[in-house]
Amino acid sequence: MKNTLLAFGLTAALVAPVVAEAFTTPGGVRVNPVNDLVFEVIPKSSGTFSEFWCGASEYARRVKGAGWQDLVHVVQGRSASVTTGRRSAVQFTLSPEQVGVAPPLQGWLALGIKPGNRMSVQEARSYCGQSPVRL
Repeated sequence: MKNTLLAFGLTAALVAPVVAEAFTTPGGVRVNPVNDLVFEVIPKSSGTFSEFWCGASEYARRVKGAGWQDLVHVVQGRSASVTTGRRSAVQFTLSPEQVGVAPPLQGWLALGIKPGNRMSVQEARSYCGQSPVRL
């Protein structure tokens, strides 16, 4: 009986679809892949500018293997999460040309998180550990 249950359990585990595991930053922000090119940052609450960029930087560096000077681009600004259904998430990519993201016209100061906004992984990482500023 034990062998039958063990065999059934192993078979079920092998047949079950593999689901991508969520990445969580030390600050508790979850990052889920949307597809091979896009990932979304999902904070515990409504999210801050710092939480979104820090999460994008950590995921790009630790999971995607991006270099410090690689650019992280916003694909979709704050909206509902497509992977969890939570009310606040931002989608990012390291491959803007492949997902059709064009850089916005912006001056030397850009506030908020809008499609096309970008910064280097290193610059985004500088937002980790900062005091929250709610937007």
